[in-house]
Amino acid sequence: MTHESRMLIDGKLVESETGRQFDNINPATEEVLGGTADGTRADMERAVAAARHAFDHTDWSRDGEARAAGLRQLQAALEAEREELRGELIAEAGCPLLSTFGPQLDVPLRDALSWPADMISQFQWKRTLPDKDAFGMGTLAEREVWKEPIGVVGVITPWNFPLEIILNKLGPILAMGNTTVLKPAPDTPWNATRIGRIIAEQTDIPPGVINIVTSSDHLVGEVLSTSPLVDMVAFTGSTATGRRIMKAAADTVKPTFLELGGKSVYLVLDDDGDISASVGGSAFVSMHAGQGCAMPTRLLVPNSRHAEAVEIVKVAMEKNKYGDPTDPSVLQGPQVSRRQQDRVMGDIEKGKQEGARLVTGGNIPAHLPKGFFVEPTVFADVDNRMTIAQEEIFGPVLSVIGFDDDDDAVRIANDSIYGLSGVVFANDLDRAKSVAGRIRTGTLGINGGLWYGADAPFGGYKQSGIGRQCGIEGLEIFTETKTVGWPKETR
Repeated sequence: MTHESRMLIDGKLVESETGRQFDNINPATEEVLGGTADGTRADMERAVAAARHAFDHTDWSRDGEARAAGLRQLQAALEAEREELRGELIAEAGCPLLSTFGPQLDVPLRDALSWPADMISQFQWKRTLPDKDAFGMGTLAEREVWKEPIGVVGVITPWNFPLEIILNKLGPILAMGNTTVLKPAPDTPWNATRIGRIIAEQTDIPPGVINIVTSSDHLVGEVLSTSPLVDMVAFTGSTATGRRIMKAAADTVKPTFLELGGKSVYLVLDDDGDISASVGGSAFVSMHAGQGCAMPTRLLVPNSRHAEAVEIVKVAMEKNKYGDPTDPSVLQGPQVSRRQQDRVMGDIEKGKQEGARLVTGGNIPAHLPKGFFVEPTVFADVDNRMTIAQEEIFGPVLSVIGFDDDDDAVRIANDSIYGLSGVVFANDLDRAKSVAGRIRTGTLGINGGLWYGADAPFGGYKQSGIGRQCGIEGLEIFTETKTVGWPKETR
């Protein structure tokens, strides 16, 4: 596998100032894939200075046609290397081949850059307000509201859907005229460094507009939160890290866009006669080893059908094939690291200790001695106050929780610090929509409908984050608002 080990700073592909690299580990085999530049705070500061200069001293923020052309060049070059990207993602993220034909690669590659590029000419950059005599002095003023780029945006991305999240960040940020510094997760650096090489060699995007700094040190990313040269931080990751970023950004009073954790529900209402298909679909939680913030990890079913639902989901989870992510029939690969495997196993142990009933799974598979695997796991008789029902596990673990009626289901769904996503199933669509309207969450799928897309705002309520990624809202969040007025000419 060929890969790019260097960082992109000010238009140049560079090594770390120290010359050091860190290992990129294949989580399915535990083998070292190769090295990546181990950037330092000084490297990050150079990248920030380059982004600041590109915003302040080039036409990037004012030339919409150049921005659209640059985004389309980047997309075309990525599409030309699609299969290399596919293999790279499977190797470093451990994601199943199956997932790369969907949200890991093919779906975001289709519109994460092209939709924002198209929107540059369609976005409402200006809107007119009614003429007004603001102070009662008899002089009318014409007024407008202008949308302008926010400036330098620091971006910190996670390892679970690395390319998807990077593209859905870069597209809107660049389309709106900003410059950026990206720090990708050290677990999955190569998809980001590949983007850096493509930008440097195959696009006309000016030096400094995009900078990519890789590092094994998570604290290097704090420069983006504390630097007065950075105007905004956009982060996807855990709620705990999101809190730290907010605190670090407070001293410079910079806005933060945070897409954080979730503990979403998969709710099956009691008017569903045959619940086999609806309940069985909840087993999809083990896709990519449960490493998705929007995955519904709490299965809510009527108490009257709890036993039936548990048996259905047990069979479904046990049918999910897990193991080698290069196998096209595999749904679940490994956790991304030994650390994540240990965390998931610790949460499973808490579930047992707190009295939940382990129905299936719950172990490290004996037949997979290499790799960071965890068996697809189901707990039944779960009280929503238990740790496994309240904390984001980020593993292939599903908790089955019973409810009495619609009000009880909504109460349980909302009894969480999170509010990111969810699923509702019911034969009566109006009833499903009514219940969905009462669940405090940023996205919801009803009866199998999918909401995802570059044009669809994604984000959460409560401690699942601040702001929205994608959609019009995901463009506006990377802009400032300026209101102007001038005397109205009279004839």
